[in-house]
Amino acid sequence: MTYFAGLDISLRSINVCVVDYQGNVVAEGKTDAEAAGLVAFLDALDVVIMKVGLEAGMLTQYLTYGLQFAGYDVHCMESRQVKAALSAMRNKTDKNDARGIAQILRSGWYSRVHIKSMESHRVRALLSSRRALLDKCIDLENEVRGIFKIFGVKLPSKLGHGSFDRVVRPLIEADEALSQPLLPVLDARLELYRTYRELDNRTRHLAEQDPICQRFMTAPGVGFVTALTYKSGVDDPMRFKRSRTVGTHFGLTSRRHQSGEIDFDGHISRCGDAAVRTALYTAANALLTRSSKWSSLKAWGMKVAKARGHKKAVIAIARKLAVILHRMWIDDTQFRWGTEAARS
Repeated sequence: MTYFAGLDISLRSINVCVVDYQGNVVAEGKTDAEAAGLVAFLDALDVVIMKVGLEAGMLTQYLTYGLQFAGYDVHCMESRQVKAALSAMRNKTDKNDARGIAQILRSGWYSRVHIKSMESHRVRALLSSRRALLDKCIDLENEVRGIFKIFGVKLPSKLGHGSFDRVVRPLIEADEALSQPLLPVLDARLELYRTYRELDNRTRHLAEQDPICQRFMTAPGVGFVTALTYKSGVDDPMRFKRSRTVGTHFGLTSRRHQSGEIDFDGHISRCGDAAVRTALYTAANALLTRSSKWSSLKAWGMKVAKARGHKKAVIAIARKLAVILHRMWIDDTQFRWGTEAARS
């Protein structure tokens, strides 16, 4: 007989529900949120489980690899679909959620979420740490700027992170009253910036050693951060049957609402990985505003900007970049700049 196990995962515990192919509850229980304990719980059941279903979340990666190593077929479900299905239940409890997930798994009405490799998660951890340190540096710089304004000191609007300490420190040291509260802040900011530079160099070196990222960086506007972010976000290019769906996956296509006589398109959906979407948007903006070399993609973007505005043009180019980078990855080719004659 075929059995399905649904898991409702929280930070400390996991509720388990096992149903048969008719939807009858066979076993229920609760265990610690540890892969070894969960495998021991499932192995102790006197049934052969065909599929194990769980909702995408923070512990998904850890538990999925633990269950797969033990020989279980794990299906990670999209959170929005699971939430919509469970919202029909009258009482929301962890026990009922596990039952609902088991029934969703049995029915097959769900979208399976791709589980990324550990290598992609390591790259993402490096990128996240780099970004977190930069954000803290910016926060401290803004704090110093705000305090200076009280005393009538206005720092230049375009003051680079690397030159901030050299410009600001003499101003602080010249005023003994400001030295006591602001010098410790400046010292902390300088230490954070040095650590950020170290992580930034590691990130750059990692992209330079990766042939796929080097291929991505032949596209205009795409730097080492965008290349690494995109590669870690996609992880496996073969999981997309068509390149044009990559833009949709990262939330760069417009929402659509249709009901009866109502039919309209809204703003972009903003689904999927926000870090990849932000990186593509940044690359698209750099292509339009900073890239001096002409390309057919930039020419197309300029036409869109003239007709629809700059922001919509950047979104459109970001969506095209998502498709182009995926195609470059699949075909093992570099970016094609186009011909000068195509400009007209």
